[in-house]
Parts: sequence; structure tokens; C-alpha cells
Amino acid sequence: MASSVINHRGLASLAVEASLPERWEHRARDYVYVKNRMINDLMKSSCLDSALQVFEEMPHRDCVTYNLVISGYAHNGHPQKSFSMFKEMVDKGIRENSSTFSSVVGVCGDAWFHLEGLQVHCRAVFLGFISNMFVGSALTDFYMQIGYPDIALQLFDEMPERDLGTWNLVLRGFCDMGYSQELLHFFSEMRLVGIEANALTFCYVIRGCGEVQFLEQGKQLHCYVVKLSWALSNLFVANALVDFYSSCGDLCGANKAIDLIPAEEVISWNSIISAYAKKGLSAEALEFFAKMQLWDKKPSIRSFVCLVNLSSDSQNLQLGQLIHCFVLKLGLDRASVHVQSALIDMYGKHSEIERSVTMFEDIPERTLECCNSLMTSLLHCGLIEDVFEMFGLMVDEGIGLDNVSFSTTLKALSLSALASPSSCGLVHSSVVKSGFEFNTVVACSLVDAYSRVGLVDLSRRVFNQIVEPNLICFTSMIGGYARNGMGREGLEMLDLMYQSGIMPDDVTFLSVLTGCSHSGLVKEGLLMFQLMKTRHGISPDRRHYSCMVDLLGKAGLLEEAEKLIKQAPVKVNPVMWTSLLRSCRVSRNIEVGRRAVDALMEIKPDDPTVYLQAAGFYHEIGDFVSSAKIRKISALMDIKREFGYSSIEIST
Repeated sequence: MASSVINHRGLASLAVEASLPERWEHRARDYVYVKNRMINDLMKSSCLDSALQVFEEMPHRDCVTYNLVISGYAHNGHPQKSFSMFKEMVDKGIRENSSTFSSVVGVCGDAWFHLEGLQVHCRAVFLGFISNMFVGSALTDFYMQIGYPDIALQLFDEMPERDLGTWNLVLRGFCDMGYSQELLHFFSEMRLVGIEANALTFCYVIRGCGEVQFLEQGKQLHCYVVKLSWALSNLFVANALVDFYSSCGDLCGANKAIDLIPAEEVISWNSIISAYAKKGLSAEALEFFAKMQLWDKKPSIRSFVCLVNLSSDSQNLQLGQLIHCFVLKLGLDRASVHVQSALIDMYGKHSEIERSVTMFEDIPERTLECCNSLMTSLLHCGLIEDVFEMFGLMVDEGIGLDNVSFSTTLKALSLSALASPSSCGLVHSSVVKSGFEFNTVVACSLVDAYSRVGLVDLSRRVFNQIVEPNLICFTSMIGGYARNGMGREGLEMLDLMYQSGIMPDDVTFLSVLTGCSHSGLVKEGLLMFQLMKTRHGISPDRRHYSCMVDLLGKAGLLEEAEKLIKQAPVKVNPVMWTSLLRSCRVSRNIEVGRRAVDALMEIKPDDPTVYLQAAGFYHEIGDFVSSAKIRKISALMDIKREFGYSSIEIST
């Protein structure tokens, strides 16, 4: 009896001991669960340090614990620590779940850990998570972000199920990459398979249409969102429509879209201000700018830059100064490189070069953008030597050089009296060293610079290295030939231009006609002048007529040149008659010369230089009496001008 009782008690105690590990396991799970809740609550309250302290004090952790810390680090801008936590999790043998992979893949995409993202993809495949919708969506988004849409679409197609969020990720990827055609095609495919779009979907598609100015497609989307009531019920869709019409330059559409939004809810004030500014409508842009201030909406850097550029383009210095005051008030004169650069450029274009230099000297850090703005301002104001000095400063201080720096310097070199083959060669060497030799803008500037110092062969060599020469490249080369009296080579270049499928513009024809004039190619010049009108529909302006008058005058065809001047639909220009008079003096054509003198004196009766030209002509043809009379008139005009500009001081 006693032994049976003892055996019974022994069995009971053994049962209790056997259940202890299970109890401890339950308690450990409960402990981890409670701590995970604490970490989650602290993370939501943005108390990262406190959450990490709880994490460090935990003797036991599970997958959820690590997921919370991985996400916490990512949301607080610590992607490297987030990925390190994932590595620690793997090293400790804690098995990942779908949330782990979604979070880590997102970190790799946002932080540009491309190689790490590929490794995570491989691990997801190895552990069998590739069919999971959340992991597949995260990987699709990752490959879209790093610029591999083909892989992203392959993953998308292989997913067994896809929700609207996954479709939106692909749409966002196409939108961010600027693949608007693919974006619209994918959106159509989405509708065909019966997926209902939401507000976010329309925001992406409308924005994509705006970036490439697909106006008609965007209008169709507008009709669609109106039909679904998204345009009125969703603020983001309504503002996306304002952005779209503003980007396309359709101000009527932008105004209609913005009228549907309560003023205090408009997000797109900056977009419509920029649209008006780009159209040169300063009054309307300022009106919206004022409304924006009224509703306490802060203007963006984009708005300020567009308004400053509007001041430059419209030659409205007062507008530029007004915007400058706003910039100073908000402290953007020191905080934004783009605003600094725009202001330097604006004052330079208004020939207020001292203000440009002062602004440049006051900026906290000399950036490439600001240096380029000052350089172009100096060139605009004719301070050629200062452009070269600026170029040297950028090199000495290691600021760097880009296509704007090189093209501006080469333009200054072309206009400088110090231009020489060696100076062009030095800049060219710097271009090659910096890797800009194949840049189209820089190449065109090199073509121009070399031709101006007579090195046409080098100009042609640079031109031949351009992979896809555009209209400006061909025009620069034709202009180089014209400048050096090689009109026939210019015509051959024009033929090559036609073969390349590029049509000439008015500047191209001006270069061609100049080349014909310098080379005495009368028939070719007349043919080009006719083709310009009949084949290309380009109406010649005074520059083209002046060039033709010079061409005909040099060939001794003075009557034809005079007839062309009288037939010109453009306003009569003294340059044409001056050119004709010069040719008459060379050819000793008295009749046409007298008519040219009369025309000049009628056009500019108060210009002494015209009278001096007339006096010189009469002297050369032997009419000394007329020459002497005209010189006396010219002398009296000089005396009148001298008295007219005199000044006196009155002492009181």
C-alpha cells in the first residue's frame, strides 16, 4: 500500500516536471508578445530610442520583434541600421516572414542598396516567399525604383494574385521613370482585366501625361475622373489636374480645374504660377502669387525661380526686385542654390552686373550653378576678360565645369580679340579631359570658336565626331564655312543636312546666303533665297534681304539689288541702302548711287553719319559742290547735337 502511494506520488511529480518547459515556453511567448506591443506603441509615437532600449533588454526575441525594429529604423531615416538588423536576424537563425521581406526590400529600394536588394530577392526565392503577394509587390516596386522595368514586369506577371496596390506600384514606377506611353498602356490593361482604379491611380496617370504633355490623353482622363466623381470628391486628383494643365501650358484648363478646389485646399498654386510665368503673363502670375499669400500658402522654390526668369525674359527689372524682396524675407537667398542662381542671372540679363557680382560674393558656398549664372551674366554684359577669369577661378577652386561652363567660355573666346588657335586648343583640351567632347552644345561651341580663328579643318573634325548632329550643329558648321569665304562647302553641308533628314531654319539660310555672298555665288544665292520661301515656307527678314543686297551689289547687279530692296515686305532698313551705296561707290554707278543717297537721307534725316556717306559718294564721282554742301550740313548737325547735350551749373 505504502509502495503504491509512493509510486503514485513519484509519477505525479514526474508529470509536473515534464510540464515545466511547456509552461516556461508559454510564459516566454507571452513576455515577447508584451514587449513587442511596447516596441510597436513606442515606434508609433516616434520614440525610437525608447523602443530600442526595450529591444536591447529583451532576452528573447522573435521575427515580429525584428520586423518592428527594421521598420522603425527605415521610417526614421536609418536604412543602413535597418539592413544590419536584418542581417543580425538571419545570423541568429530567426526565420523571416513575408513582412520581413517586404520591409527589407523597401529599404533596399529607397536607400539604393541595389546589390543587397538582389541578395534579399535570392533569399526570398530560396525560402519560398516569391509567390507571396506582399513580397512580390515589394520586389516589383524595388526593380521599378532601380530602373529595371522588364524584371519588374516579369515578376508582376508571375504573381499568382495581384491587388490594386500592386498595379499602382507599377504605374508609379512608369510615372517616375517618365515612361508615359508605357504608363497609359499599363493603365488600359488594368481596366481590361477589371481592376477598378482609385484616386492614387489617377494621380499617377494624370501626372505622367503632364510630364510629356499628352494633352489629349489627359483630357480623356479628366472626363473619366469627372464621370467617376473623383475630380470633385478627391483633393489630390483635383490638384493633379491643375498640375497637368499647367505642365501642358493649357491655362484655360488649369483655371477651370483650380476653380473647382476651395482656395484654402489648393496644393497646386505653385504649378499654375509657374505656368503663367512660362507663358510670360506676369500680371496673372503675380495675381495667383498674391492669392497664395492670402491663404498662407508658402511659395515653392520652383515658383520663385519661374517668376525671376519671367523678370529676365520680359525685361521687367521691377518684378525681379519685388521677387528678390520675397526671397530675402523667406531666407531663400542663402538656402536655395536654384534661387541664388536665378537672381544672379536675372540681374545680369538686366545689365545690372554689379548686383550679380554682389549676390555671387554673398552666397555661402560657390556652386557650379551660381558660377555658370555669373559667367553668362558677364558675357551678356560684354565683360569678356572676366569670363575667362571666372573660368580660371572654377578650375582653381575645384568647383567643376559642365557644358554651360565650356560653351560660355568658348562663346567669349569667339568674341575676344585675344582668340587664337592656341587658346582654343587649351579650352578644347580641358573639354576632352572633363569628358564633354561628345556633348552637342560644347561641340557646336568648339566648331564656332575654331572657325572664328580660321581653323575650319579643326571645326569640321569636331563636327564629324558628333554622334547625332542636330540643326544647331549643322548651322554652326555652315556659319563657319561662310565666315571663312567657303560658300560652296557650306552648300555641300546643307545637302548633307537634307540627307540627314534635318530641315534648315531661318538662321541656317542666313549662314548659307552669307557664304554665297562672301564667295560670289550669285546663282546659288538666288536659288537658296527662292527655296527658302517656296520649299520651306520661311519668310525672309531684313537680315536675309541685306545679305542678298550685298551679294548682288558685289556682283555689280546694282539695279537688281535696288529692285529687291523696294520689293522687300520688311520695314526699309538703312543697312540695305548703305550696302547698296557702298557697292555703287566700288562700281562707280552714279544713278543708283544717287537714289541710294536720297533714300538714306529720307530714312535718317538727322543722322550725321548718313550725310558723311553721301558727301563721300559725291566726292568720289566728282560732284565736289554737292559734297561740300552736304559736309556743311553735317557739320551744322554736329554743332546742334553738341549744344543739345551741353549742361550748365547754377550757383545759388
